Amino acid sequence: MSLEELKKRRGVFDWYFKTSLLIRILIGLILGAVIGLIVGPGISWVKPFGDLFIRLLKMIVMPVVFFTLVVGSASISPARLGRVGIKIIVYYLLTSALAVAIGLIAGNIFHPGLGLALGGGKAAGRVLKQPGIIDTLLNIVPKNPFGALAKGAVLPTIFFAIFFGIGLSFLMISKDKRIKEAAESVFKFFDGAAEVMYKIVGWVLQYAPIGVFALIAVVFGKQGAKAFGPLGMVTLTVYIGLAVQLFIVYGGLLSLYRMGFLKFLGGAKDAMLTAFVTRSSSGTLPVTMRNAEENLGISRSIFSFTLPLGATINMDGTAIYQGVCALFVAFAVGMNLTFAQQLTVILTAVLASIGTAGVPGAGAIMLLLVLNSVGLPVEPGTPVATAYAMILGIDAILDMGRTSLNVTGDLTGTSIVAKTEKELDLTKWGKE
Repeated sequence: MSLEELKKRRGVFDWYFKTSLLIRILIGLILGAVIGLIVGPGISWVKPFGDLFIRLLKMIVMPVVFFTLVVGSASISPARLGRVGIKIIVYYLLTSALAVAIGLIAGNIFHPGLGLALGGGKAAGRVLKQPGIIDTLLNIVPKNPFGALAKGAVLPTIFFAIFFGIGLSFLMISKDKRIKEAAESVFKFFDGAAEVMYKIVGWVLQYAPIGVFALIAVVFGKQGAKAFGPLGMVTLTVYIGLAVQLFIVYGGLLSLYRMGFLKFLGGAKDAMLTAFVTRSSSGTLPVTMRNAEENLGISRSIFSFTLPLGATINMDGTAIYQGVCALFVAFAVGMNLTFAQQLTVILTAVLASIGTAGVPGAGAIMLLLVLNSVGLPVEPGTPVATAYAMILGIDAILDMGRTSLNVTGDLTGTSIVAKTEKELDLTKWGKE
Protein backbone atom coordinates (compact mmCIF):
# COMPACT_ATOMS: atom_id res chain seq x y z
CA MET A 1 0.00 0.00 0.00
CA SER A 2 1.40 3.38 -1.01
CA LEU A 3 1.85 6.28 1.41
CA GLU A 4 -0.91 8.25 -0.34
CA GLU A 5 -3.38 5.36 -0.02
CA LEU A 6 -2.50 5.02 3.67
CA LYS A 7 -3.15 8.72 4.23
CA LYS A 8 -6.49 8.51 2.45
CA ARG A 9 -7.55 5.50 4.53
CA ARG A 10 -6.52 7.26 7.72
CA GLY A 11 -8.41 10.36 6.62
CA VAL A 12 -11.68 8.42 6.56
CA PHE A 13 -11.63 8.33 10.38
CA ASP A 14 -10.43 11.91 10.87
CA TRP A 15 -13.99 13.10 11.53
CA TYR A 16 -14.17 10.67 14.45
CA PHE A 17 -10.85 11.34 16.16
CA LYS A 18 -10.87 15.10 15.55
CA THR A 19 -14.34 15.55 17.06
CA SER A 20 -14.57 16.29 20.79
CA LEU A 21 -14.82 13.11 22.88
CA LEU A 22 -17.60 14.76 24.89
CA ILE A 23 -19.65 15.33 21.73
CA ARG A 24 -19.01 11.78 20.49
CA ILE A 25 -20.13 10.22 23.79
CA LEU A 26 -23.28 12.36 23.84
CA ILE A 27 -23.99 11.36 20.22
CA GLY A 28 -23.45 7.71 21.17
CA LEU A 29 -25.87 8.13 24.09
CA ILE A 30 -28.57 9.80 21.98
CA LEU A 31 -28.23 7.41 19.03
CA GLY A 32 -28.22 4.40 21.36
CA ALA A 33 -31.40 5.60 23.07
CA VAL A 34 -33.19 6.44 19.79
CA ILE A 35 -32.22 3.25 17.94
CA GLY A 36 -32.93 1.14 21.02
CA LEU A 37 -36.44 2.62 21.25
CA ILE A 38 -37.05 2.07 17.53
CA VAL A 39 -35.66 -1.46 17.20
CA GLY A 40 -36.66 -2.77 20.63
CA PRO A 41 -35.28 -6.04 22.08
CA GLY A 42 -33.90 -7.00 18.66
CA ILE A 43 -31.03 -4.55 19.19
CA SER A 44 -29.38 -7.04 21.57
CA TRP A 45 -26.97 -8.12 18.79
CA VAL A 46 -24.84 -5.00 19.57
CA LYS A 47 -24.31 -6.17 23.16
CA PRO A 48 -20.79 -7.62 22.56
CA PHE A 49 -19.55 -4.15 21.56
CA GLY A 50 -20.68 -2.86 24.95
CA ASP A 51 -19.20 -5.85 26.77
CA LEU A 52 -15.86 -5.15 25.09
CA PHE A 53 -15.89 -1.60 26.49
CA ILE A 54 -16.55 -2.90 30.02
CA ARG A 55 -13.67 -5.39 29.68
CA LEU A 56 -11.33 -2.62 28.52
CA LEU A 57 -12.25 -0.51 31.55
CA LYS A 58 -11.69 -3.40 33.92
CA MET A 59 -8.31 -4.06 32.27
CA ILE A 60 -7.00 -0.59 33.13
CA VAL A 61 -8.59 0.21 36.46
CA MET A 62 -6.23 -1.55 38.92
CA PRO A 63 -2.95 -0.56 37.16
CA VAL A 64 -4.17 3.05 36.93
CA VAL A 65 -5.07 3.15 40.61
CA PHE A 66 -1.85 1.53 41.82
CA PHE A 67 0.62 3.56 39.75
CA THR A 68 -1.15 6.91 40.15
CA LEU A 69 -1.63 6.51 43.90
CA VAL A 70 2.05 5.70 44.42
CA VAL A 71 3.06 8.75 42.37
CA GLY A 72 0.45 10.97 44.06
CA SER A 73 1.51 9.94 47.57
CA ALA A 74 5.23 10.19 46.79
CA SER A 75 4.76 13.67 45.33
CA ILE A 76 3.80 15.08 48.74
CA SER A 77 7.24 16.01 50.03
CA PRO A 78 7.71 15.40 53.78
CA ALA A 79 9.74 18.62 53.87
CA ARG A 80 6.59 20.57 53.02
CA LEU A 81 4.33 18.72 55.43
CA GLY A 82 4.59 21.47 58.04
CA ARG A 83 1.68 23.42 59.44
CA VAL A 84 0.40 24.42 56.00
CA GLY A 85 0.64 20.90 54.62
CA ILE A 86 -1.11 19.27 57.57
CA LYS A 87 -3.89 21.88 57.60
CA ILE A 88 -4.67 21.61 53.90
CA ILE A 89 -4.49 17.78 53.79
CA VAL A 90 -6.83 17.49 56.79
CA TYR A 91 -9.20 19.97 55.10
CA TYR A 92 -9.12 18.08 51.79
CA LEU A 93 -9.74 14.67 53.36
CA LEU A 94 -12.50 15.85 55.71
CA THR A 95 -14.41 17.81 53.07
CA SER A 96 -14.10 14.89 50.63
CA ALA A 97 -15.53 12.51 53.24
CA LEU A 98 -18.32 14.99 53.97
CA ALA A 99 -19.01 15.33 50.24
CA VAL A 100 -19.46 11.56 49.80
CA ALA A 101 -21.81 11.57 52.79
CA ILE A 102 -23.83 14.41 51.21
CA GLY A 103 -24.04 12.42 47.97
CA LEU A 104 -25.25 9.35 49.87
CA ILE A 105 -27.81 11.38 51.84
CA ALA A 106 -29.12 12.96 48.62
CA GLY A 107 -29.26 9.53 47.00
CA ASN A 108 -31.18 8.06 49.94
CA ILE A 109 -33.67 10.93 49.81
CA PHE A 110 -34.32 10.99 46.04
CA HIS A 111 -33.71 7.29 45.26
CA PRO A 112 -32.29 7.69 41.72
CA GLY A 113 -32.65 4.46 39.75
CA LEU A 114 -35.44 3.09 41.94
CA GLY A 115 -37.97 1.15 39.88
CA LEU A 116 -35.63 0.62 36.94
CA ALA A 117 -35.41 -3.06 37.97
CA LEU A 118 -32.46 -4.05 35.81
CA GLY A 119 -31.44 -7.02 37.94
CA GLY A 120 -34.32 -8.14 40.11
CA GLY A 121 -32.29 -7.89 43.33
CA LYS A 122 -29.14 -9.54 42.06
CA ALA A 123 -25.88 -8.31 40.63
CA ALA A 124 -23.50 -10.39 38.55
CA GLY A 125 -25.90 -13.30 38.99
CA ARG A 126 -25.54 -13.58 42.76
CA VAL A 127 -27.03 -12.15 45.92
CA LEU A 128 -24.65 -9.61 47.43
CA LYS A 129 -23.05 -10.27 50.81
CA GLN A 130 -21.07 -7.60 52.61
CA PRO A 131 -19.02 -7.99 55.82
CA GLY A 132 -19.69 -5.81 58.86
CA ILE A 133 -18.01 -2.50 59.63
CA ILE A 134 -15.20 -3.99 61.76
CA ASP A 135 -14.33 -6.58 59.11
CA THR A 136 -14.45 -3.90 56.42
CA LEU A 137 -11.98 -1.72 58.34
CA LEU A 138 -9.63 -4.64 59.09
CA ASN A 139 -9.72 -5.81 55.48
CA ILE A 140 -8.31 -2.45 54.36
CA VAL A 141 -4.89 -3.75 55.47
CA PRO A 142 -3.83 -6.45 52.99
CA LYS A 143 -2.21 -9.71 54.07
CA ASN A 144 -0.61 -9.91 50.63
CA PRO A 145 -0.62 -6.62 48.67
CA PHE A 146 0.26 -8.35 45.40
CA GLY A 147 -2.55 -10.83 45.90
CA ALA A 148 -4.95 -7.94 46.56
CA LEU A 149 -3.81 -6.25 43.34
CA ALA A 150 -4.24 -9.46 41.33
CA LYS A 151 -7.71 -10.11 42.76
CA GLY A 152 -8.86 -6.53 42.18
CA ALA A 153 -9.37 -5.91 45.92
CA VAL A 154 -9.76 -2.14 45.94
CA LEU A 155 -9.27 -0.88 49.51
CA PRO A 156 -6.23 -3.07 50.34
CA THR A 157 -4.56 -2.00 47.06
CA ILE A 158 -5.22 1.68 47.81
CA PHE A 159 -3.88 1.29 51.35
CA PHE A 160 -0.65 -0.35 50.23
CA ALA A 161 -0.12 2.08 47.33
CA ILE A 162 -0.44 5.10 49.65
CA PHE A 163 1.99 3.64 52.20
CA PHE A 164 4.43 2.70 49.45
CA GLY A 165 4.26 6.23 48.04
CA ILE A 166 4.77 7.90 51.42
CA GLY A 167 7.77 5.64 52.12
CA LEU A 168 9.18 6.55 48.73
CA SER A 169 8.76 10.28 49.42
CA PHE A 170 10.84 9.97 52.60
CA LEU A 171 13.62 8.04 50.82
CA MET A 172 13.82 10.67 48.07
CA ILE A 173 14.98 13.27 50.60
CA SER A 174 17.48 10.93 52.27
CA LYS A 175 20.97 12.29 52.93
CA ASP A 176 22.40 8.95 51.83
CA LYS A 177 23.20 9.46 48.14
CA ARG A 178 22.70 5.78 47.26
CA ILE A 179 19.26 5.58 48.87
CA LYS A 180 18.20 8.91 47.39
CA GLU A 181 19.22 7.91 43.87
CA ALA A 182 17.57 4.49 44.20
CA ALA A 183 14.33 6.09 45.42
CA GLU A 184 14.38 8.62 42.59
CA SER A 185 14.80 5.77 40.11
CA VAL A 186 11.84 3.93 41.60
CA PHE A 187 9.76 7.11 41.46
CA LYS A 188 10.69 7.65 37.81
CA PHE A 189 9.59 4.09 37.05
CA PHE A 190 6.18 4.60 38.66
CA ASP A 191 5.84 8.04 37.11
CA GLY A 192 6.61 6.55 33.70
CA ALA A 193 4.21 3.65 34.30
CA ALA A 194 1.48 6.13 35.31
CA GLU A 195 2.04 8.10 32.10
CA VAL A 196 1.77 4.89 30.09
CA MET A 197 -1.55 4.16 31.80
CA TYR A 198 -2.78 7.70 31.06
CA LYS A 199 -2.07 7.02 27.40
CA ILE A 200 -3.89 3.68 27.49
CA VAL A 201 -6.84 5.31 29.27
CA GLY A 202 -6.97 7.83 26.41
CA TRP A 203 -7.08 5.00 23.87
CA VAL A 204 -9.84 3.20 25.76
CA LEU A 205 -11.88 6.40 25.97
CA GLN A 206 -11.67 6.73 22.18
CA TYR A 207 -13.77 3.57 22.05
CA ALA A 208 -16.18 4.92 24.68
CA PRO A 209 -18.74 6.40 22.22
CA ILE A 210 -19.14 3.00 20.52
CA GLY A 211 -19.34 1.16 23.84
CA VAL A 212 -21.85 3.67 25.25
CA PHE A 213 -23.97 3.40 22.08
CA ALA A 214 -24.14 -0.39 22.34
CA LEU A 215 -24.84 -0.51 26.07
CA ILE A 216 -27.46 2.26 26.02
CA ALA A 217 -29.17 0.79 22.91
CA VAL A 218 -29.64 -2.51 24.76
CA VAL A 219 -31.01 -0.68 27.85
CA PHE A 220 -33.58 1.32 25.88
CA GLY A 221 -34.37 -1.66 23.67
CA LYS A 222 -35.45 -3.60 26.76
CA GLN A 223 -36.70 -0.80 29.04
CA GLY A 224 -38.23 1.62 26.54
CA ALA A 225 -38.83 5.31 27.32
CA LYS A 226 -39.09 4.70 31.08
CA ALA A 227 -35.24 4.70 31.23
CA PHE A 228 -35.20 8.50 30.71
CA GLY A 229 -36.69 9.23 34.13
CA PRO A 230 -33.91 7.62 36.23
CA LEU A 231 -31.19 9.40 34.22
CA GLY A 232 -32.88 12.76 34.80
CA MET A 233 -33.25 11.97 38.50
CA VAL A 234 -29.59 11.01 38.98
CA THR A 235 -28.52 14.26 37.25
CA LEU A 236 -30.82 16.32 39.49
CA THR A 237 -29.63 14.50 42.61
CA VAL A 238 -25.94 15.07 41.81
CA TYR A 239 -26.46 18.80 41.21
CA ILE A 240 -28.48 19.17 44.42
CA GLY A 241 -25.58 17.54 46.28
CA LEU A 242 -23.11 19.91 44.59
CA ALA A 243 -25.23 22.92 45.63
CA VAL A 244 -25.37 21.72 49.26
CA GLN A 245 -21.58 21.32 49.36
CA LEU A 246 -21.06 24.77 47.82
CA PHE A 247 -23.50 26.83 49.89
CA ILE A 248 -23.71 24.92 53.18
CA VAL A 249 -20.22 23.42 53.58
CA TYR A 250 -17.99 25.97 51.84
CA GLY A 251 -20.21 28.93 52.76
CA GLY A 252 -20.36 27.72 56.37
CA LEU A 253 -16.58 27.23 56.64
CA LEU A 254 -15.83 30.65 55.18
CA SER A 255 -18.35 32.28 57.53
CA LEU A 256 -16.77 30.44 60.46
CA TYR A 257 -13.47 32.14 59.64
CA ARG A 258 -15.25 35.46 59.05
CA MET A 259 -14.67 35.51 55.33
CA GLY A 260 -17.48 36.75 53.06
CA PHE A 261 -18.96 34.00 50.89
CA LEU A 262 -20.17 36.40 48.20
CA LYS A 263 -16.73 38.05 48.08
CA PHE A 264 -15.24 34.60 47.67
CA LEU A 265 -17.59 33.69 44.82
CA GLY A 266 -16.79 36.97 43.08
CA GLY A 267 -13.06 36.28 43.31
CA ALA A 268 -13.30 32.61 42.33
CA LYS A 269 -15.88 32.85 39.50
CA ASP A 270 -13.34 32.78 36.64
CA ALA A 271 -11.81 29.53 37.88
CA MET A 272 -15.23 28.03 38.59
CA LEU A 273 -16.52 28.81 35.08
CA THR A 274 -13.29 27.65 33.40
CA ALA A 275 -13.45 24.34 35.27
CA PHE A 276 -17.12 23.94 34.32
CA VAL A 277 -16.34 24.38 30.62
CA THR A 278 -13.02 22.52 30.40
CA ARG A 279 -13.92 19.74 32.89
CA SER A 280 -10.27 19.68 34.03
CA SER A 281 -8.98 20.72 37.47
CA SER A 282 -5.37 20.52 36.27
CA GLY A 283 -6.11 22.46 33.09
CA THR A 284 -7.81 25.18 35.14
CA LEU A 285 -4.87 25.48 37.56
CA PRO A 286 -3.30 28.63 35.97
CA VAL A 287 -6.65 30.45 36.20
CA THR A 288 -7.18 29.16 39.75
CA MET A 289 -3.75 30.48 40.81
CA ARG A 290 -4.38 33.86 39.19
CA ASN A 291 -7.72 34.19 40.99
CA ALA A 292 -6.10 33.17 44.28
CA GLU A 293 -3.44 35.88 44.04
CA GLU A 294 -5.18 38.75 42.25
CA ASN A 295 -8.78 38.40 43.44
CA LEU A 296 -8.54 36.67 46.81
CA GLY A 297 -5.22 38.08 48.04
CA ILE A 298 -3.66 34.72 48.92
CA SER A 299 0.12 34.60 49.32
CA ARG A 300 1.98 32.76 46.59
CA SER A 301 3.90 30.78 49.23
CA ILE A 302 0.58 29.23 50.25
CA PHE A 303 -1.28 28.64 46.99
CA SER A 304 1.77 27.39 45.08
CA PHE A 305 1.63 24.34 47.34
CA THR A 306 -2.05 23.94 48.23
CA LEU A 307 -3.64 24.40 44.79
CA PRO A 308 -1.51 21.87 42.83
CA LEU A 309 -1.98 19.46 45.73
CA GLY A 310 -5.74 20.06 45.62
CA ALA A 311 -5.84 19.37 41.88
CA THR A 312 -4.31 15.98 42.74
CA ILE A 313 -6.11 14.83 45.89
CA ASN A 314 -9.18 17.03 46.45
CA MET A 315 -12.27 15.83 44.58
CA ASP A 316 -15.33 16.95 46.53
CA GLY A 317 -17.53 17.18 43.44
CA THR A 318 -16.42 13.76 42.28
CA ALA A 319 -17.01 12.40 45.79
CA ILE A 320 -20.66 13.53 45.68
CA TYR A 321 -20.98 11.90 42.26
CA GLN A 322 -19.62 8.62 43.68
CA GLY A 323 -22.17 8.57 46.49
CA VAL A 324 -25.16 9.33 44.26
CA CYS A 325 -24.11 6.99 41.45
CA ALA A 326 -23.30 4.09 43.77
CA LEU A 327 -26.87 4.29 45.09
CA PHE A 328 -28.25 4.71 41.55
CA VAL A 329 -26.59 1.46 40.45
CA ALA A 330 -27.73 -0.34 43.62
CA PHE A 331 -31.34 0.85 43.24
CA ALA A 332 -31.31 0.08 39.50
CA VAL A 333 -30.41 -3.57 40.13
CA GLY A 334 -32.87 -3.87 43.03
CA MET A 335 -30.39 -3.70 45.93
CA ASN A 336 -30.28 -1.62 49.11
CA LEU A 337 -26.81 -0.67 50.34
CA THR A 338 -26.41 -1.26 54.07
CA PHE A 339 -24.82 1.26 56.45
CA ALA A 340 -21.58 -0.74 56.33
CA GLN A 341 -21.58 -0.66 52.53
CA GLN A 342 -22.21 3.09 52.49
CA LEU A 343 -19.33 3.58 54.95
CA THR A 344 -17.17 1.60 52.52
CA VAL A 345 -18.23 3.95 49.70
CA ILE A 346 -16.97 6.90 51.79
CA LEU A 347 -13.66 5.21 52.61
CA THR A 348 -13.00 4.10 49.03
CA ALA A 349 -13.88 7.44 47.44
CA VAL A 350 -11.71 9.44 49.86
CA LEU A 351 -8.70 7.14 49.61
CA ALA A 352 -8.93 6.77 45.84
CA SER A 353 -9.07 10.56 45.40
CA ILE A 354 -5.40 10.87 46.38
CA GLY A 355 -4.10 9.66 43.03
CA THR A 356 -6.80 9.38 40.42
CA ALA A 357 -7.67 13.06 40.03
CA GLY A 358 -5.14 13.58 37.26
CA VAL A 359 -6.42 10.68 35.18
CA PRO A 360 -8.64 11.42 32.16
CA GLY A 361 -12.11 10.08 32.95
CA ALA A 362 -11.18 9.95 36.66
CA GLY A 363 -14.77 10.00 37.90
CA ALA A 364 -15.78 6.97 35.83
CA ILE A 365 -12.67 5.05 36.92
CA MET A 366 -13.26 5.90 40.59
CA LEU A 367 -16.86 4.75 40.26
CA LEU A 368 -15.62 1.32 39.14
CA LEU A 369 -13.56 1.14 42.34
CA VAL A 370 -16.43 2.24 44.55
CA LEU A 371 -18.86 -0.27 43.03
CA ASN A 372 -16.27 -3.04 43.35
CA SER A 373 -15.70 -2.22 47.03
CA VAL A 374 -19.37 -2.75 47.94
CA GLY A 375 -19.82 -6.00 46.05
CA LEU A 376 -21.21 -4.54 42.82
CA PRO A 377 -18.53 -5.54 40.29
CA VAL A 378 -19.00 -4.22 36.77
CA GLU A 379 -18.85 -7.44 34.75
CA PRO A 380 -19.80 -7.69 31.05
CA GLY A 381 -23.39 -8.72 30.49
CA THR A 382 -24.57 -8.03 34.07
CA PRO A 383 -27.25 -5.59 35.29
CA VAL A 384 -24.53 -3.63 37.12
CA ALA A 385 -22.68 -3.08 33.83
CA THR A 386 -25.92 -1.86 32.24
CA ALA A 387 -26.55 0.65 35.06
CA TYR A 388 -22.90 1.78 34.91
CA ALA A 389 -23.25 2.36 31.15
CA MET A 390 -26.28 4.57 31.75
CA ILE A 391 -24.22 6.74 34.13
CA LEU A 392 -21.32 6.83 31.69
CA GLY A 393 -23.65 8.11 28.97
CA ILE A 394 -24.44 11.27 30.96
CA ASP A 395 -21.03 11.48 32.65
CA ALA A 396 -20.00 14.60 30.72
CA ILE A 397 -23.02 16.52 32.03
CA LEU A 398 -22.20 15.48 35.59
CA ASP A 399 -18.48 16.09 35.08
CA MET A 400 -18.95 19.82 34.39
CA GLY A 401 -20.56 20.45 37.76
CA ARG A 402 -18.31 18.20 39.80
CA THR A 403 -15.09 19.63 38.30
CA SER A 404 -16.24 23.18 39.01
CA LEU A 405 -16.91 22.20 42.63
CA ASN A 406 -13.51 20.46 42.89
CA VAL A 407 -11.76 23.73 41.98
CA THR A 408 -14.02 25.76 44.29
CA GLY A 409 -13.11 23.44 47.15
CA ASP A 410 -9.41 23.94 46.45
CA LEU A 411 -9.79 27.73 46.63
CA THR A 412 -11.94 27.56 49.77
CA GLY A 413 -9.38 25.49 51.67
CA THR A 414 -6.49 27.61 50.40
CA SER A 415 -8.25 30.82 51.52
CA ILE A 416 -8.89 29.41 55.02
CA VAL A 417 -5.31 28.14 55.44
CA ALA A 418 -3.91 31.46 54.19
CA LYS A 419 -5.95 33.38 56.77
CA THR A 420 -4.90 31.11 59.64
CA GLU A 421 -1.26 31.60 58.57
CA LYS A 422 -1.76 35.41 58.25
CA GLU A 423 -0.86 35.14 54.55
CA LEU A 424 -4.09 36.70 53.26
CA ASP A 425 -4.54 40.26 51.96
CA LEU A 426 -7.79 41.17 53.75
CA THR A 427 -8.25 44.31 51.66
CA LYS A 428 -9.28 42.02 48.79
CA TRP A 429 -12.12 40.87 51.05
CA GLY A 430 -13.27 44.41 51.85
CA LYS A 431 -11.55 44.46 55.24
CA GLU A 432 -8.78 46.62 56.65
